[in-house]
Amino acid sequence: MAAPGYGKRSAPDQKPKAEGDFAHLPARVAHIAAYIDRLPDGAAVDGKTLAKEIALYGQMAVLSALRLLEKAGHLFRFRDRVGENGTQWAWRTYFSRTAREESWWQRLRRGDAPKEQTPEPAPASEPAPEPLEAEALEAEPAAAEVPVKTPRARAYAVLAQVGLVDPRLPLSASECAQLAPLAAEWLVRGVTDAQLMSGLTAGLPPDVHSPEAFTRKRLIAKLPPEREHVAPAPDAGAARPRLQECRECRVPGRPENLPGGLCKDCRGGEGGEVPVGEVAAVHELCADIRAEMRSMRGGRNPNRRI
Repeated sequence: MAAPGYGKRSAPDQKPKAEGDFAHLPARVAHIAAYIDRLPDGAAVDGKTLAKEIALYGQMAVLSALRLLEKAGHLFRFRDRVGENGTQWAWRTYFSRTAREESWWQRLRRGDAPKEQTPEPAPASEPAPEPLEAEALEAEPAAAEVPVKTPRARAYAVLAQVGLVDPRLPLSASECAQLAPLAAEWLVRGVTDAQLMSGLTAGLPPDVHSPEAFTRKRLIAKLPPEREHVAPAPDAGAARPRLQECRECRVPGRPENLPGGLCKDCRGGEGGEVPVGEVAAVHELCADIRAEMRSMRGGRNPNRRI
């Protein structure tokens, strides 16, 4: 298996498995495609790993088959930033037993892959049910609503269980009722029931002479602070550029600069001036690489003599 978060990812809306899913591919490519199709999500599907697991073919043959699977629309790979600050790069690999066009894969990369409309089978003809009488409809009981516990009721329930969790803090019913307002303030400030229980029972002395007084003192002394609601920070990864590599020469680049999955040289090297957008993308990529190298060095000068 690959590291968590990496490895094979199954594309959505695939057709059910059938015997001739890869019959249109050459025998070697079809064999490797069927093997990848049987692997679970998260399994390593790089050429080196597959060559170790498939004894019939070597690493070069497996890599060639993976490129052919990309051309056929069964495999799609692109580079993405990972990590808290987006300073690392990782390859995302999607596999589909249903061949897809390049435009479909690009939409999947952006998160808006279209769903196929599969016709639903016509229901079998069944006799129409007899109409229900009004009396039978009125007799059906309504769904019971689950009551929502107030913080004070939750606090009382936690206090009632304290003596069962730790016998050194047995509390009576009246003591639980008296302490419930103090414990409810913990819950109002965002503490869960389990955290409240842990706060009352953790680090107890060997002997507790007055469980009610001890619990009251702990509820007051360890009352958590009021926390202001902080809106979650926007996902910075959504605005970061994603890279895709050429299917032939494996050179990375922006998806919009790799139509059909091929770079300009592999498409035939169209002449003319380089588009301004492509130059800016290369400059941005070089700046990202330099920034990552500086962060890896930790600000140290590698040319400085020690």
